[in-house]
Amino acid sequence: MGRRARQREGLDTELADLPPELRWREWMGRVEAVIFASPEPVPREVLARVVGRDCNLELLIDDIREELRGRPYELVSVAGGWQHRTRKNFGEAIRAATGLGAAVTKPLSQSEALILMCIAYFQPITRGELGRVFGKEISRDVIGHLRALGFIAAGPRSPTPGAPYTNVTTKTFLSHFGFESLRDLPDIELLEDAGLLSKDKLLADSFPDGFGATAAGVDGDDEDIERDEPLAG
Repeated sequence: MGRRARQREGLDTELADLPPELRWREWMGRVEAVIFASPEPVPREVLARVVGRDCNLELLIDDIREELRGRPYELVSVAGGWQHRTRKNFGEAIRAATGLGAAVTKPLSQSEALILMCIAYFQPITRGELGRVFGKEISRDVIGHLRALGFIAAGPRSPTPGAPYTNVTTKTFLSHFGFESLRDLPDIELLEDAGLLSKDKLLADSFPDGFGATAAGVDGDDEDIERDEPLAG
């Protein structure tokens, strides 16, 4: 309450002197400006600092999205917040004009994509447990690369001998792949039906075709898998 009170001294969030329609428009402008200025998804509690106590942020966001309909960028809900992003169908034009996307991030290899997918579904999971899942030792370089990209981080220590650190996904992972939370991951049953992922099969060392040596990140030739490149506005 004290923090909110101090903020109100410098910024009139209630705008009681304005008619309701103008007040709503001012709140919309403030919220969009804060989101536009941030390189990361902006959570609800941050946006609440620039609007009145009775402002319904969800309805406000809906109105902003409606105004952006037909524009080359949109407001998306990812990683527990909101962010401006260029619409995907303009990605090729942006890369052709600026080179952004292709040079900034290297596509994940097949092994990295599979390991990242396994971490996302079965986290927290240690490197040793990943090795048992894939039937081969997982290279430290692969884990290091995924951490360097910001997609995974060290999780709680495992209760197994040696207490190794586990691996968990991050907000960067959610933001990059367009998930608001881990609940938005594709249903594992759908992946099983498509033959892409099965915890029971993995734990039994029974892999789909092409899921063996290259999946461990130590043997075989990796085939690059292109990721969607969400472009921040």
